[in-house]
Amino acid sequence: MSKEDRQGAWKAGVAVAAVLAATLILGTMLPSLAWAQAAPAPQTHQVFGHQVFFRGGHAALNSNRAGEVFTDVFGRNNQLNDGNTGYYLGAGLDQLMHRDFLGFKGVSLAGEIALELKRFNSKTVTEAVPSTCAAAGIATCSVRVNKVQLTMLTVDVAPKIRFREGSRLRPWIIPVGLDFHVISPPSNQSNYLDIGVQWAAGVEYNVWGPFNLGMDARYHLAANMTNTTNNFGTVGMYVGIGY
Repeated sequence: MSKEDRQGAWKAGVAVAAVLAATLILGTMLPSLAWAQAAPAPQTHQVFGHQVFFRGGHAALNSNRAGEVFTDVFGRNNQLNDGNTGYYLGAGLDQLMHRDFLGFKGVSLAGEIALELKRFNSKTVTEAVPSTCAAAGIATCSVRVNKVQLTMLTVDVAPKIRFREGSRLRPWIIPVGLDFHVISPPSNQSNYLDIGVQWAAGVEYNVWGPFNLGMDARYHLAANMTNTTNNFGTVGMYVGIGY
């Protein structure tokens, strides 16, 4: 792993740890938290158990995908598609499953189903198909240089434990969730499907009515079934609409 890759992984890990630490501090120091209550906190606003949310922010792969056939034709002409940072956009649903989860007042369990697209910094390099076609001696093919987009699509299903249910400020954690990944371009073996797990922590604030504003950090550990390293972290913001 290069120095840039190690720095990207370190930053992603620090971000996840920072948000998780903030969540735990909120859970242990605020006297109105669920496990310290004899009764639920008084509700001064309407409480929505479910929500639709829209996310966006920074994404970083643990390792870049330079030197592959479909990303840069093995670095032909010293052109490496070696970006490992970028952005993500996503949306999903939080579905409330249990209030006072496991008997803890103010603690709820929700199910998250989300879709997320990541686009990493992509460079202008030799394209794979025209190059390999030309190398095979096919007269209609020629070597071509273009920007090759590095993207990843992730679908996740995860349990989300939310604290201080009914309060405006609500920390939450995902102890572990299931990920399904699609990478593009495919790997050297032409594989593009992967599976993995994620951990996450965040906090949201009920701004007004059904509208929530939050931030979260996540780390995704992939099985790397594509023979590429697909682990990555994200840090970003989201807007939720309760119902």
